Amino acid sequence: MRPKSDETRSGNKASTEPSIRQRILTELEAIEARHQVRVLFACESGSRAWGFASPDSDYDVRFLYVHQPEWYFRVEPQRDVIELPISDELDISGWELRKALQLLRRSNPTLLEWLDSPIVYRRDEAVIDKLRTLAPVFFSRRKGRWHYLAMARKNFRDYLQGDTVRLKKYLYVLRPLLAARWIDSGRGMPPMRFATMAEALINDNALRDEINALLRVKMASGEAAHGDRFTLIHAFIEAELAKAEHDTDPKKPAGDEHLLDQMLFQVVHQTASAPARVEQTPPQ
Repeated sequence: MRPKSDETRSGNKASTEPSIRQRILTELEAIEARHQVRVLFACESGSRAWGFASPDSDYDVRFLYVHQPEWYFRVEPQRDVIELPISDELDISGWELRKALQLLRRSNPTLLEWLDSPIVYRRDEAVIDKLRTLAPVFFSRRKGRWHYLAMARKNFRDYLQGDTVRLKKYLYVLRPLLAARWIDSGRGMPPMRFATMAEALINDNALRDEINALLRVKMASGEAAHGDRFTLIHAFIEAELAKAEHDTDPKKPAGDEHLLDQMLFQVVHQTASAPARVEQTPPQ
């Protein structure tokens, strides 16, 4: 039986135009042939996965891959990232599996978000289900909170100080602030979708209405659109940042790193002996 797509699993109705999806799948196949790797997982990251893409938003495709076994037995470290030049609206890059597992051990929020993306292009079901099982084991509340608050502070400081602001940056501050609040509330790893966090955490109806108005403007205009401040959103951000405690010494995440060593061995061994067919998620 073909595995269900993540759109079905997460309950989010997110999709990609069939022509764009096919371009992405073709690029992934070319990467496999050119670099002699196996793509284990490919998903959408950024605004399309967060749920507030503009008409001219790029497709931010991120993937995980594994090499043939001999790659892992070289004296000198090898490049563990594959990046394609941005072409039209496609922005495609990926991490090698060992790098991804190292980042998982360190509770890397970006990797955790990829694993929760509602738009998935390809996945090896067994490998990704294992990663998703391990993710909460290595999740660090302190490190996640530190990451999201730092992101919110930087975007607020750099882009939202004038009377006229770059509107998309409101969402690049709101989303990490809600992620930090999600963690503070004891809910675990923040979900990828902005709407999921906003519905659960924003109770002020006037603020909710203004966020919805911002979303309508963002999703109808270009990425570079500027406009006047949104008064309630701006006040909410300032209040959240003022009361947020900025952690500067996040503790090492919990979890047995030998579980990650074991997973790396198993996947590389399977690649050598009997490469598994990586499922492509059907268009929605």
